[in-house]
Amino acid sequence: MAALNHIIIPARDKDRSAEFLADILGAKAEPQWGPFRPVRTSNGVTLDFVTSTDVRTQHYAFLVDDAEFDAAFERLKQAGVVYYADHDKSGRGEINHYWGGRGFYFEDPNGHWLELLTRPYGSLK
Repeated sequence: MAALNHIIIPARDKDRSAEFLADILGAKAEPQWGPFRPVRTSNGVTLDFVTSTDVRTQHYAFLVDDAEFDAAFERLKQAGVVYYADHDKSGRGEINHYWGGRGFYFEDPNGHWLELLTRPYGSLK
């Protein structure tokens, strides 16, 4: 079976976007590679930010464990980023508890809709 290796994410400012995401996730934005500024997730997938004038907002969800969630949530609050319990921006300042886990949504500097969750949707664990 194929595995996702990378995804290119258009941004008005690739460095700002990569550093924002890396800061929230507790990762490091990697050095520029070609026109891209990558952020590597723990499973090896890179989100390769590229500066573009054509930014169509997308949704990216990150599965994290409880300790990663707590740390990212604290960094998000310290940065003053608004967060929501639900995808439709309801539950401002709240988290959700879907499937027995925890999650929240927030926007990056380009309006991409990011999500952190501790249980995949549909999980029966």
